[in-house]
Formats: sequence, structure tokens, C-alpha cells
Amino acid sequence: MSIQSAIPYFHLNGRVERAIALYQRALGARTETLQRFGDVDGSCPAAMKSRVMHAELRVGSARLMMSDGPEDEAILDKANMSVALAFDDPAELRRSFDALAASGTVMQPVLDAPWGGLFGMVRDEFGIHWMVNSTPGATAGARQS
Repeated sequence: MSIQSAIPYFHLNGRVERAIALYQRALGARTETLQRFGDVDGSCPAAMKSRVMHAELRVGSARLMMSDGPEDEAILDKANMSVALAFDDPAELRRSFDALAASGTVMQPVLDAPWGGLFGMVRDEFGIHWMVNSTPGATAGARQS
């Protein structure tokens, strides 16, 4: 099976830095990745530049991921948590994404992500938000769904 892990992904609408401080203090979390929207897209609106696009924390052997959210929060349909699935096989990522989308709603089509790999978001028929991501370098021959 190509799914490597399922990781909680919190959408915190501008509160990521406060959450990181709390999780460091309460859980001994270590910040492994922190990218701001301005780091990835210099043309984003000024108000978005300092917001956290993606952060990853290590809590013991577990991982937590979080974001301040996109400028258009409608893409998340008011959800504050998603399940992020890490794939090592782009074909399996697309198969799983398409199967969830068949009876659900595509929130972000699968695309070549700026951090490498593939990325997409779908809300399944039960309202669960799934974020699919492949490992960097696994995009050979990738095209948008």
C-alpha cells in the first residue's frame, strides 16, 4: 500500500503561531517546517504574506500539520481540520483522490505543489476533508486532474 501515514491537519485562521507556542509548552512539540504564504508566492496580498501557509510539528513520534488558511476560507468550507494522507506513489494518490471525489467535492484539484510532489484536497460525501500529498520527487509525468 502506498499510503505512508494519516496526519491531522488543523486550519487555524491566523492562530498558528499561538497554537505552536501552546503545543511546544504543553506537548514538547518541535517545529520542523514553517512556510509563510509570502515565502511561496511573493505576489500574494500583503495581508497574507506573514500568515503561515504550512507548519509541521513533531510531537514525540507523531506529526501535526497546520495552516492559517488561504485568503479565501471558502475553499475549506468552514472546516477546521483535515486528514492529510502522505503517498509514495503518484498513481495511487490519484486513484484515491478520484475515488473520494466521485461522490464528494473537489476543493483543490491535484497539482504539482511548490514544495515538490503532488497535492490536492477533496471533501468526501460525509463532509470529511482529505488532503493528499505525494513525497517530493514523485511527480514524474504529473498532470492536473
